Amino acid sequence: MEVQSIYGDLPRLETQRLVLRKITLEDAKDMYTYASNPEVSKYVTWDTHHMIEDTKEFIRFVLRQYENKGISPWGIEYKENGKLIGTIDYVGWQAKHNSAEIGYVLSQEYWGQGITTEAARELIHFGFTHMDLIRIQARCFIKNIGSSRVMEKAGMSYEGVMRKGMKVRGNHEDLKIYSILKEDFSL
Repeated sequence: MEVQSIYGDLPRLETQRLVLRKITLEDAKDMYTYASNPEVSKYVTWDTHHMIEDTKEFIRFVLRQYENKGISPWGIEYKENGKLIGTIDYVGWQAKHNSAEIGYVLSQEYWGQGITTEAARELIHFGFTHMDLIRIQARCFIKNIGSSRVMEKAGMSYEGVMRKGMKVRGNHEDLKIYSILKEDFSL
């Protein structure tokens, strides 16, 4: 399976409370609301957005990815109010190995409501049913307890710690790694 077969026209996915869809420039204000929050950017690889232009620059990058049929994120839209409240995506996809890694971020005001877990389960389901994946993994900083809980609630199993697995903002960070195999996922 080729990356372009999925990302050539990123499909719209729906759950009970969420729409996973392409991001647009009209989402800049909603995205800036969470991307400018230091608590949200504390455990991610990107820097806190200091100006709305930082957010627009990121969205323009995403739009180029869509146009070039490259790996790109789904926006997480909350059905109740129509706001973009985060993103979720396959941050890495090794098609020849039938393996991918998911990553996500969510606005702080929606933490603790099972929203990221709901989005992650949908993306995992999509990966196993439409992307020919047999393994999906996710990683988080050791200190990111919320992300660990999302992975566990999404059905992933803890595999261990990648010591100094990523350099972020000048520091080498230990990462927890979780995974789920197709045979372990109930469709």
